[in-house]
Amino acid sequence: MRHPRALLSAVLGVGLAAVLGAVPATAAPSAPANSPAAASDVSSYAAYEGSAEDSRATAAFFDAVVKSVAEKRAANPGAQVVTVVYNASRAPSFRTQIANSTRIWNSSVSNVRLVEGSGADFSYYEGNDSRGSYASTDGHGRGYIFLDYRQNQIYNSTRVTTHETGHVLGLPDHYSGPCSELMSGGGPGPSCTNAYPNYQERSRVNQLWAYGLASAVAQVS
Repeated sequence: MRHPRALLSAVLGVGLAAVLGAVPATAAPSAPANSPAAASDVSSYAAYEGSAEDSRATAAFFDAVVKSVAEKRAANPGAQVVTVVYNASRAPSFRTQIANSTRIWNSSVSNVRLVEGSGADFSYYEGNDSRGSYASTDGHGRGYIFLDYRQNQIYNSTRVTTHETGHVLGLPDHYSGPCSELMSGGGPGPSCTNAYPNYQERSRVNQLWAYGLASAVAQVS
């Protein structure tokens, strides 16, 4: 389904996740003052439990990532496999989960690939936020994923990270889905530990990026 273009300032709320030792067990300071999370507008995010803002926020986040990729790939628009670059340096406590999420997605889809490197299209952040974990845009054509400590102590942390990263690839939330559906997020409850996209989700991502960047751009036009 095509998503309408949304304001880049819209924020996507998504969280989910279960205790993992790498996640800090004690409360840490709220999102750093210089992070996107600290400056975000609380009224603009879509709640973890789901809200009417979800589809618009998902479109805004995907739009921001696609625009960032497009800036770097303009010279080679016909490429069949699109590389999306991320920066994990500001979420050191979640490095294992981010690496697992990257491995899961790269082994699940064939038309887009996630890699860590410079000139990132989106970044991961960590901290405390009453909204939990979510994906958002910074208002300047870039996206970021915020991973909340408390939420990652309650839900499966690899699942939450892989779920949030699913928005980078264009997938919306579907909270009423079963545990086998990655984008059902926190809907199935904390006992759900599945961190893998199902067949439909994998197919959707491959479809979105099927003909390289040109296809992805068309999805947000």
